[in-house]
Amino acid sequence: MRLRKIKDAYIKLAANDTYFIAAPQNYKGQWSKAFGNNNPLHLEIGCGKGKFISELASLNPHINYLAIEKYDSVLLRALERVSDKELPNLRLAIIDASRLRDYFAKEEVDLIYLNFSDPWPKNHHAKRRLTSESFLNSYKDILKANGAIYQKTDNRHFFEYSLETFNNNGWILANISLDLNKDSEIFNITTEFEEKWSKLGPIYRLEARKKNG
Repeated sequence: MRLRKIKDAYIKLAANDTYFIAAPQNYKGQWSKAFGNNNPLHLEIGCGKGKFISELASLNPHINYLAIEKYDSVLLRALERVSDKELPNLRLAIIDASRLRDYFAKEEVDLIYLNFSDPWPKNHHAKRRLTSESFLNSYKDILKANGAIYQKTDNRHFFEYSLETFNNNGWILANISLDLNKDSEIFNITTEFEEKWSKLGPIYRLEARKKNG
């Protein structure tokens, strides 16, 4: 789907210094300063319109949440959702997921969420998938010991690919669901995409934990 560019999106983002982090590179190794505390840091890569991350932040005030997007027009939609809320444990930033090491120090993040990432279905685009080996290596660097990734997708082939790459790169897989809507044992906050499309087929979910040593 073609991204619709919003005029002056960055200017509108920058006008809200409550949620928007204009220079995220300045917080590498010290994201606690962005929140004013040393609580655990959870990162959502690709937050869409912000429903998932804002609900998590509301439910868990003892956890710091950072939602990132590559494009300002997308992130603006998330800001619009939360701008009138009081969520001191939530921040938004424009960060390209391929450059995570430029923004996070080694073992600085506790948990990463990958919700309905672009599956890049063509084989020659496999390296762009957010669960390809190069991305998994960057996650390993920034995640703390025993840190984890929670992934959800509606794309079966992408899910199978992710299971394979996590397994081949030494991650510990757990809580795998082949139909999240029918899995009452796993707590789930839905995304906008999930609410719209989950009736058309199953949602797949996994947890992958970083192996120490």
